[in-house]
Amino acid sequence: MKILVAITGASGSLYAQRLLDQLDPRQHEIHVVLSSYAQAVLAEELPGGLRLPEGARMHNLRGMNVPFASGSNPPDAMVVIPCTMGTIGRIAHGYSEDVLLRAADVVLKEKKKLILVPRETPLSLVHVRNFELLLLAGATILPANPCFYHRPATVEQVVDSVVGRVLDHLGISHALGPRWKEEKD
Repeated sequence: MKILVAITGASGSLYAQRLLDQLDPRQHEIHVVLSSYAQAVLAEELPGGLRLPEGARMHNLRGMNVPFASGSNPPDAMVVIPCTMGTIGRIAHGYSEDVLLRAADVVLKEKKKLILVPRETPLSLVHVRNFELLLLAGATILPANPCFYHRPATVEQVVDSVVGRVLDHLGISHALGPRWKEEKD
């Protein structure tokens, strides 16, 4: 599978890092693009910097000569993690000023998998309406809402509960945490 991971300037860089840690470039073609403000947030939240899996390819935000900016060569899936509300609004309204936004537009028009992981709260009516437009267009809105039934002991375990759901929606098996169990009789 060809997977594009896009990282925006929303807080929550660890979500992106943990997702990249789980993607195997020997099994999938991994591409990464950062929004213009993502670098500043990454520097604050990941002091060691973003670690790309060996074989993953980083792309320039302003370069449109990439293997996923055209409907003739779309990614199979794109995950925007974390995703700002500004990015959600621009994607919802087809504003494609850079390769991140163009790729999301391509993924929607080619009916591929677009997973958006917003981390911002609270939501305004504008946000909810943008969610509605994106859901109608075929996107998956997967808010960074972790679960706690598995009693996480570390921040990574909290984050992994969201990353696990992203991987579920990509169809990639993982062992990031326990699944909800059936009731005992």
